[in-house]
Amino acid sequence: LLADGQIAFRVESVSGTAIHCRVETGGVLSDLKGINRAGGGLSAEALTEKDRRDIAVAARLEVDYLAVSFPRDADDIQRARALLEQAGGRAGVIAKIERSEAVQNIDSILKVADAIMVARGDLAIEIGDWELAGVQKRLTRLAHEARSVVITATQMMESMVLNPVPTRAEVLDVANAVMDGTDAVMLSAESAVGHYPVRAVEAMARICVGAENEWITSHERGGYG
Repeated sequence: LLADGQIAFRVESVSGTAIHCRVETGGVLSDLKGINRAGGGLSAEALTEKDRRDIAVAARLEVDYLAVSFPRDADDIQRARALLEQAGGRAGVIAKIERSEAVQNIDSILKVADAIMVARGDLAIEIGDWELAGVQKRLTRLAHEARSVVITATQMMESMVLNPVPTRAEVLDVANAVMDGTDAVMLSAESAVGHYPVRAVEAMARICVGAENEWITSHERGGYG
């Protein structure tokens, strides 16, 4: 699966480094797109050589947080932290939960990471979109129980890449994440390459405040747990 599942191949044979596939769902493939295997199980390491160089750069720049992509377990997070500290960095380490293996190992990951990110794009491809809502809620709850920060990310207001207002489904998605207890919500393409980056930030902030106010009011009445 490529580009957040928009393009699907079925592997028919492997010869050395060449993979021969049959296209099941075609499309236009631009550069720098991710690759996933339905159900998880990719053998790629979490930290590439480029990641190791980037961690050293992050330490020199004195960044506040370092997000580790595609960790499988706590060892991946500890390796990233060790590299960061060796380079003189003190940043907090965020584990991006994108692999099915990371969901299975979430308890140990929460013990060594400063925060987790529910990175729903790659995660949904690996676990199946029908599982995503329950897993997102469970990760949020477990992070709170572990006294860890949790960030909800990916396609939260994707329509605002091209449109000046979010869809009602996106409004509810952001609000529900807040009312479930997420500590932060994150924009991606909406603010990176979108036509309305400022409006996207303003809209998301407005929705968050509204959801928080409703949660507080309802909590005072004994609702929402």
